[in-house]
Amino acid sequence: MASTFEQRLTLAVAELAEGEVVSFGDIAARAGRPDAPRAAGSFLSKTKLKVPWWRVVYSSGKLPPCNVPKQTAQLRSEGVVVTGGRVRESPKGRFRKKRRSR
Repeated sequence: MASTFEQRLTLAVAELAEGEVVSFGDIAARAGRPDAPRAAGSFLSKTKLKVPWWRVVYSSGKLPPCNVPKQTAQLRSEGVVVTGGRVRESPKGRFRKKRRSR
């Protein structure tokens, strides 16, 4: 049986929009535990649930070492720029390109 935190993580990841890339810390905070990014990563690496896990990366943009080719393909199909195993830019979320003010 999943813990309350795991249930909240599942919902938080399921709610991510196409092209929205966030960090493990971001998703842990959305699930009510900003102090638990590693627990979020561990859960996502093991879950068999159908959630868009590929939209969650390290805060630096680096992709976790498991399933890099699949995660890269999934992200690119959503318009995310991935080079060298790292998210450089995404349409939404933490890696969204900031517009310059005039």
